[in-house]
Amino acid sequence: MKICAKAETWPLAEVFTISRGSRTETEIVTVIINDGTFVGRGECMANPRYDETQESVLACINNLNFDDRFNKQKLQKVLPACAARNAIDCALWDLDAKKSGKRVSDLVGVRKNETLTTAFTISVDSPQKMAAAASRHAKRPLLKIKISGGEDDIERVKAVRYGAPNSRLIVDANEAWTVNMIEPLSAQLKVLGVEMIEQPLPKDLDGALADIPHVVPFCADESCHTRQDLKRLLGLYEAINIKLDKTGGLTEALLLKQEAIAKGFKIMVGCMISTSLAMAPAYMVACGAEYVDIDGPLLLKKDRQHGLKFTGSSVSPPVTALWG
Repeated sequence: MKICAKAETWPLAEVFTISRGSRTETEIVTVIINDGTFVGRGECMANPRYDETQESVLACINNLNFDDRFNKQKLQKVLPACAARNAIDCALWDLDAKKSGKRVSDLVGVRKNETLTTAFTISVDSPQKMAAAASRHAKRPLLKIKISGGEDDIERVKAVRYGAPNSRLIVDANEAWTVNMIEPLSAQLKVLGVEMIEQPLPKDLDGALADIPHVVPFCADESCHTRQDLKRLLGLYEAINIKLDKTGGLTEALLLKQEAIAKGFKIMVGCMISTSLAMAPAYMVACGAEYVDIDGPLLLKKDRQHGLKFTGSSVSPPVTALWG
C-alpha cells in the first residue's frame, strides 16, 4: 500500500476575512492511498491557528511508517488529532468503501439521498459591504456572520440583517471578544435575531463563560477538537462545532458527535475553506446536525471535478467519483 501527499493552492472567489486576518487563497494537502487495486483520497487544510503549514502537514505524512497493515485504528494511535491525520483517515475511509463495494454512507448508517441545508458565510468587512453581500445571498435560509471583536460588530450584524431580513443568523467571533463584551453584545444580538454565537472568547479564557449570563446559546469551535474536550465544555457551551481538520478525521468526528449528543450538546458541523473532497466526509457527520456549515466550495473560484452539488444552500450527497 502506497501513500502520496501533495500540496495544492486554490484561489478564493473573493477576499475572505475573519478576526485573525484575510486571505485570497487556501492551502490544502491532498492524500492518495493506493493498495494496488483501489485508490482512496482525502483532503485537509493546514491551519495556522494550530501552528500548521503545508510543509509541516506534508512532513508529518511523509514521516509515517506506512505499510500494508496500516489502517484507521493504527492511525489513531500513531498521530494526534490534526489536519494530516484527517486527510489520511478520510482517504482510508474512501479506500475501505471501494474495497468493500459499499458507500461510506452505508458503513456509517447515513441515509444515502438526504439533502442538507448549509450556512453561507459572510466574512468581515465594512457594514456597508456586508449589507451588500447579505443582499446578494438574501435567499439563503442560514447566514453565518464573521465578526472581529471591534466597535463595529453590532453595526455589521445590523447591516446583514438589513440585507437579508428573512435569513436565520449565526455569528462567529473566532475568539475575538473579551469577557466584558459578552453580556451586552449577546443581548443586542438576541434582538437582531441571532440564534447562536460561535467561540466568543479565546480558548484559554472560556472558563469565564460559566459565570456570565447570556441570552444567545454559545457554540465551542476552537475549544472543541475531540471527545477529550467535552467534559471541560459542559456548563460553558450549549453546542459544539465539529470540523474534521480538528478531530483528525471522520473516525473521531463520528465518535465525538455521538458522545456530545449523549452529553446534551447540540451539533454544528463546520469546515475549513476547502474543496468538495473535504466536504464529502464532513457531509457524513452533518446528517442530523442542528447546524450545517459546509460551504467551503462556495467560497472558491472553482471546485474539484465531480464536486458536491449545491442548489442554492442545499447540498446533495457526494457521488462515488468524488469520494466514499
